[in-house]
Amino acid sequence: MDEGLIEESESGNACTDEAAPALIAVHPTESSVVIAVGSELRVFDLKGDSAVSPLDDLGGPHHSASIRAISFSLDGELFVSAGDDKIIKIWKTDSWNCIRTVQSEKKVSAVSISQDSQYVTFADKFGVVWIVSLKEDRDTKAVPILGHYCSIITSMKFSPDGRFIATADRDYKIRITVFPRNALKGAHEIQSFCLGHTDFVSCLAFVCSQDQSKGLLLSGGGDLTVRLWDYISGSLLFTCALADEAGNLEASEIEENDKRAVTDICASSDGSLIAVAVQSFNGVMLLSCDLLAKTLSFVKIVSMEKSYIPTSLALVSSKERLWTVMGASNLSSSDLTDNNQRLLTRVRIISFLQKDPLDSCSRDPALLEDGEVPGGEKLLMQLQGCLDAAAQEAAFAAAAAAVRTSLQNMMIKKQYSVERRELRKRNRNDKKIKS
Repeated sequence: MDEGLIEESESGNACTDEAAPALIAVHPTESSVVIAVGSELRVFDLKGDSAVSPLDDLGGPHHSASIRAISFSLDGELFVSAGDDKIIKIWKTDSWNCIRTVQSEKKVSAVSISQDSQYVTFADKFGVVWIVSLKEDRDTKAVPILGHYCSIITSMKFSPDGRFIATADRDYKIRITVFPRNALKGAHEIQSFCLGHTDFVSCLAFVCSQDQSKGLLLSGGGDLTVRLWDYISGSLLFTCALADEAGNLEASEIEENDKRAVTDICASSDGSLIAVAVQSFNGVMLLSCDLLAKTLSFVKIVSMEKSYIPTSLALVSSKERLWTVMGASNLSSSDLTDNNQRLLTRVRIISFLQKDPLDSCSRDPALLEDGEVPGGEKLLMQLQGCLDAAAQEAAFAAAAAAVRTSLQNMMIKKQYSVERRELRKRNRNDKKIKS
């Protein structure tokens, strides 16, 4: 048993008060955008130009703790949210009504929807991946399909062709598992392990061209690298060391004592544009992937105001906009909420204008001002909680510090003496006899 997991998942308040980063997800056609902060889902319908309140007419429980993972399905018809309250909620995006609520035994760290929208998978903090069938004639109960040997799963993605599921963990590894036809009976065939990161793996993304169904896998991690993989064989194809890219990360931009890590990565489907968020870095790093040469190259840094450290990214290639959010849950200071006691978030959007129609890499990134964002003030009010979020520098400085501490606590294993370890084992909640 991973003793760090005892600390994080089974002991008193060790994980209860950890801040969760604000998350953002955008519908594949950019018809809606969702932010998760704390236990709240904030939805804005860009097509209808209006705020949306998700409903659960089935009477299921609402999220009551920090949401840790969100995702749209490939066709955009479904949306899933899950987190520290051990529930997974599946939503229909045409009505934003919850169609299924699933209970988890442990807190949830990652979610994904199969390419055919028939299954939802979620990972708990003990490294077990569970699956739920959305077929009407199937049991609604989740069943386990694979495990990561008690290591926290940080990211989970289906391959573009739907044949594989990639899972990353804090023990430096990426596992590629064959997704079986009868998934409810378990995923027992391991295709490969992608090994090469020297610290925890935090995020995954697939890239592929229109004439390729397989594509390649991108990963980012605590070693401040973005890596490119042939995930079928597990071969490492290219490593982009972000700190080595021509002074991209100046000492003045990142505090000396911070442990720098890639915190999020998203990519256009063809890999021509890759956006990377780095812990404590006020901006976004842009890379590009040459699928034929199987290489990565640094493109540009888009800098933002010093107080803005993106906690989540979402890229919609069809609209050539990168959506970013900053915020955190479980912040104790009263000045980190607005007058209505809503947790504050900040949304920034980077727009890309293609200069050369024949060159997909010739994009000129521009940071949009608040008055230029799609949806205008109505969107900002719904997603941010207020219109003057940009002025709340103290609040967002606290959010950045809280997210940084939370990430370090979750990803760095704790060391214990033999006596302390034995005491913690005896006090584990899952070992106690229920009365």
